[in-house]
Amino acid sequence: MTPPIKVLLADDQALLRSAFRVLVDSEADMQVVGEAADGAQAVELARSTGADVVLMDIRMPGTDGLAATRMISADPQLADVRVVMLTTFEVDEYVVQSLRAGASGFLGKGAEPEELLNAIRVAAAGEALLSPAATKGLIATFLAQGGSSSGDGPSPAEYSERLDALTGREREVLVLVAGGHSNDEIAERLAVSPLTVKTHVNRAMAKVGARDRAQLVVIAYESGLVRPRGE
Repeated sequence: MTPPIKVLLADDQALLRSAFRVLVDSEADMQVVGEAADGAQAVELARSTGADVVLMDIRMPGTDGLAATRMISADPQLADVRVVMLTTFEVDEYVVQSLRAGASGFLGKGAEPEELLNAIRVAAAGEALLSPAATKGLIATFLAQGGSSSGDGPSPAEYSERLDALTGREREVLVLVAGGHSNDEIAERLAVSPLTVKTHVNRAMAKVGARDRAQLVVIAYESGLVRPRGE
């Protein structure tokens, strides 16, 4: 029997945490292993509970969700922890910064319960919560406005060097991933199997040093391989 997905809730609003707990604990394949009221506590609990997925509010007092995500991403002991950022407004300048920091994706707090549960399962499986609309619109817009990364990651030039290690097909797949296409959509477009696409995506992530699909998308933009619409 597959063990349940261990979920950590990080939000400064106790009422929201309680609602999330009831929802998550109602599912047979997941369980809440801890609750944090700020980012520092979230990092501490991520270490002590062995959480698989952290639902992380972006805006919290003290250490916010963005800083906490960076700390989790930088800790080798937490390499398998996936962070899903929760935001009140999906058009939020912190979303892209969150992805750069190592989050696997983001979800609006107004999402339907099934969307939240699906987000946990998707993140736990190592996939990214990036819809085509989010990838093509929000992420591209903020990358265009914000320029390159804030200095805590590789520069665009360094990313470009890593991209040189990709095969032609891996670059082709990366461009499609950055366009918000799923593995099934990419497989249909390239006339290959979804498993083959997944292999190309995994190899591309390894070569460019991406934690997951979400960071792979950001790298594609930051390196200049894919340009935001309107440029």
